[in-house]
Amino acid sequence: MAFGSFLKMFTPKDRVFYGLFEQVSTNLTEMASIFYNAVNEPDFSRREAMLKSLEEWEHKNDEVTHKIFIELGSNFITPFDREDIHYLATSLDDIADYIWGSAKRMMNYYITDIDDTTKGFGDIIKRSVSALNKGVYELRDMKDLRTIMESCVMINSLENEGDDLLDKGMGHLFTTNVNPVELIKKKDLYQMLEIVTDKCEDAANVIESIIIKYA
Repeated sequence: MAFGSFLKMFTPKDRVFYGLFEQVSTNLTEMASIFYNAVNEPDFSRREAMLKSLEEWEHKNDEVTHKIFIELGSNFITPFDREDIHYLATSLDDIADYIWGSAKRMMNYYITDIDDTTKGFGDIIKRSVSALNKGVYELRDMKDLRTIMESCVMINSLENEGDDLLDKGMGHLFTTNVNPVELIKKKDLYQMLEIVTDKCEDAANVIESIIIKYA
C-alpha cells in the first residue's frame, strides 16, 4: 500500500483540526470585511463602531486558536505535521492580532482622515484574507491543489502590492506638508497594515509547505 493511501486511512478519523482552522479562517474573513467597510465609511461614529467591533472578533479568534493548541497536545494522530499545525495556527492568529492592532491605532490616534493609502490597504487585506480562506477550506480534502496554489500565489502577489503601497504612502507623507504629529500617526498605521499582508503571506507559505509534503 502506498504511503499516501496509508495516511488517508488515518486522517479522516480526526477532522477536528480542519473544522477549527476553518472557523479561524471564517473569522478572519469577517474581520477583514469589517475593516474594509470601516475605512470606506464616511461617517465617523459608524466607522468607530465597526472598528471597535473587531475586538470581539479578535477574542473569538483567540479562543479557537487556543482550542487548536489544546487538540494538538491531546491528539496522537494529526492530519499533517504537528509543527505545521502550530505554524499555521500562529500565523492565522497573527493576522487577527494585527488587524485589531490597526483598528486600535486608528481609534487611539483619533485618525479621522482616511486617506487612499489606508483604503488601499483595506482592499489588499480583504482580498488576501479571502484568498487565504479559500486555501484553508481546500486543505480538508486536498483534492483541488490548483486552487490552493493559486490562492497562495495571489497572497504573495498582494503582499508585494502592500510593499509598494507602503513605499508610496511613506513617500507621500514625507514629501508633502503634513503635520509632524499626523505624519507619525499615519506612518505607524501604514506599517501596522503592511504587517497584516506579511502575516497573510506567512500563512500562505505554511499552506504551500503542507501541500508539497502531503498532496
